[in-house]
Amino acid sequence: MANVIGSPERYVQGREVLKDLCKHVQSMGNAPFILVSQSGKGRVEAPISEGAKELGTKLVYEIFGGESSRNEINRLQKAYEASGCDVVVGIGGGKIHDTAKALAYYAKAPVVIVPTIAGTDAPCSALSVLYTDDGVFEDYLFLPRNPNMVLVDTEIISKAPARLLVAGMGDALATYFEARACQQSDSNNFIGGKYTVTSMALAKLCYDTLISDGVKALTAVHAGVCTKALENIIEANTYLSGIGFESCGIAAAHAIHNGFTAIEETHDCYHGEKVAFGTLTQLVLENASKEELEEVLHFCLDVGLPTTLKDLGIHQINKKELMQVAEIACGPNDTMGNMPFTVTPQMLYDAILATDALGKRYQAKASS
Repeated sequence: MANVIGSPERYVQGREVLKDLCKHVQSMGNAPFILVSQSGKGRVEAPISEGAKELGTKLVYEIFGGESSRNEINRLQKAYEASGCDVVVGIGGGKIHDTAKALAYYAKAPVVIVPTIAGTDAPCSALSVLYTDDGVFEDYLFLPRNPNMVLVDTEIISKAPARLLVAGMGDALATYFEARACQQSDSNNFIGGKYTVTSMALAKLCYDTLISDGVKALTAVHAGVCTKALENIIEANTYLSGIGFESCGIAAAHAIHNGFTAIEETHDCYHGEKVAFGTLTQLVLENASKEELEEVLHFCLDVGLPTTLKDLGIHQINKKELMQVAEIACGPNDTMGNMPFTVTPQMLYDAILATDALGKRYQAKASS
């Protein structure tokens, strides 16, 4: 089997690049169909219109329904076909990106992804995560190609809520550890091949960047400014993590996230927050070294990522519900099978509780 790496055709990152969106889109189409939230539209309409006016570009905005579900994709496909547009642009967070990519696939259109937050690694991948209309994980939609372009305006991201940047760091935190697990188990990546030296290096660089610049980037966002550290974390969350997870594969951390979507109390947590707890649980499953586990725990505590079940909104432990999480995560259609050893629901249940206990212990140490 071949070693394969996947990447968007072009990645553009910089301050105020959103005003150049229409110029970049010209190579793909003349009429962008812009999928965005209602609040997001208010933040991005002015700079996009500035560039559109200069070029005479027709713009059609469509408000996102809120969930990356098959029903929403079907609704949007009808709206796209009626619009006369010829390129899909998804502006916002991870679920908008996943929906825009799926819409473009079914509509046979090019797609441009524009994150307004650095909250997930969804922008660069040839993958859409699908949920039910109620927000419960349903399936992965594997796409034949990566987005035609990913455009990242760091000025906009620097003004987004700090929690969203932290959630992106939580998602990115899993990249190297899941890549390492897939390397050890010789599992396939999301492109139907094996990891490359380059993709493993990007996954490791992603982790190293989080450790070196994560706290500094969070401090910059709290101050409402865009520093070099923040630029680096935006790239790590968006590009390094996106290429790393897709071209190396994912394992326990994301499977655990998918399991937690079945518990209603966790629905107020972002994707990356649940993935961060899943990463800690994966390290417990692996019996990682004390030094490695402490480094990840301290990072999570420093930036405010969940380390306990209470942090995920679970204040009362329900054995039946946690076992359901474990059973979903270990299901045959998820990625727990990419671990280098067999993980049973009971093993995972125990690891979740052990992670919760560790998190409580280190939180107590940090506050003393």
